[in-house]
Amino acid sequence: MTFDMDHWQPRLDELREANHVPGAGLAVLVDGAVHELASGVLHRGTGVPVTTDSVFQLGSVAKIYTSTQVMQLVDEGLLDLDAPIKDVLPDFAVADPEVTKTVTARQLLSHTSGISGDFYYDSGRGDDCLARYLEAVERVGQDCPPGLMVSYSPTGYMILGRLIEVLTGQIWDVALRERLLEPLGAKHTVTLPEDALRFNAAMSHLGEPGRMPDPAPAWNPMPRASGPNGFVVASAGDVVKLARLHLNGGTAADGTRVLSAESVAAMQRRQMDVPDKWTVSADGWGLGWTLYDWHGVAGYGHDGSAIGQYAYLRVVPSAGVAVALVTNGGGAHPLYAALFRELLGELAGVRMPEPFGPAARPPVVDMTPLLGTYRREGVVITVTPGHLRYEFVDTFKDLPPLEAELVPVSGTVFAASAPGFSEDWMPVIFTTLPDGAGCCYVGMRAAPKVA
Repeated sequence: MTFDMDHWQPRLDELREANHVPGAGLAVLVDGAVHELASGVLHRGTGVPVTTDSVFQLGSVAKIYTSTQVMQLVDEGLLDLDAPIKDVLPDFAVADPEVTKTVTARQLLSHTSGISGDFYYDSGRGDDCLARYLEAVERVGQDCPPGLMVSYSPTGYMILGRLIEVLTGQIWDVALRERLLEPLGAKHTVTLPEDALRFNAAMSHLGEPGRMPDPAPAWNPMPRASGPNGFVVASAGDVVKLARLHLNGGTAADGTRVLSAESVAAMQRRQMDVPDKWTVSADGWGLGWTLYDWHGVAGYGHDGSAIGQYAYLRVVPSAGVAVALVTNGGGAHPLYAALFRELLGELAGVRMPEPFGPAARPPVVDMTPLLGTYRREGVVITVTPGHLRYEFVDTFKDLPPLEAELVPVSGTVFAASAPGFSEDWMPVIFTTLPDGAGCCYVGMRAAPKVA
């Protein structure tokens, strides 16, 4: 299908402005060709326009770069996904001794390790940052036991970053550049702030929902060790080059074999279903990839958020289509939802789900079985009739609690209204662990019921 630039450029401009997004980059792969579009400004304070080679923070889309690196190690016979990672990382330990002995790379890739995900320890700016991060992980507890269900774990990807270093003998940034970015021809992708200065880099923006946000106080407050989990800076076109590698069965555009076809397929193979099908529109999880089922059309991709920057990647293998959107603040999610619904509908025959939220007349639900206290590492969730309190404890105790009203969507799915936290409805899902324990999902993290 021909990509109509004369239609999609003004449509991107219109939707970006309507959703108060300062700047955006868009790349679309269709019929083997990459089309790149730019809209808005990189920085509202300077007015510098976004260009197609401008770079944005990708947030958790970085996990696909890391998972691809891990599968390269599998191809080379250096890693067994189902062996304990302690075989490769003898110094690895978490708070649970049994998890320390048994957790595998497959579980880390698929977010089924149960290791608490929000351990952002600042281990410094040196090349030893991931080694030092691994030393600090020994204090990290569990959201739930390993292998039971998906509980989103950025911590696991920082552990994988150190695993890559040990097996390649290179620091993660160098391994990524030499083993993946250079073969892809991804010349507008970097992992360090000082390297981002070589390009037109998007500034982060923050503000109240419903208006154009202002430049944020800091461009990137994340520690360097978070790179394998959430700090890759790239143009939208370079993100699509990574997607094209996977669509092409592991070969780059010039025919270079970067990843085996077997590893490409393994990454897209479902490891576990996801009870929370709304936070990132996921139906399940593969090895790195988020998996989607759009009314019978299969796809994969990933979302990413940094401080004031948001990225979205969707791939439809049956149509050979990939779309990447990078933004620098404002209503990025409604922009993504409207734009991708139209793009994927026209180019790939995809019917994306409607935005999450309650019906005009919500069902009447007896919440009695769901009431109580749920806990995961660093968080206590208290559910009372029609209300949720999300309280930070232990190492996160200085953060303010979140109070939200719960509106039923079904007997186990609720929409949380949290003014000041998000302009969207926040999904809250109640489910049962395989061992029979109750569980509450918020933000793709599992919190077992404790009282």
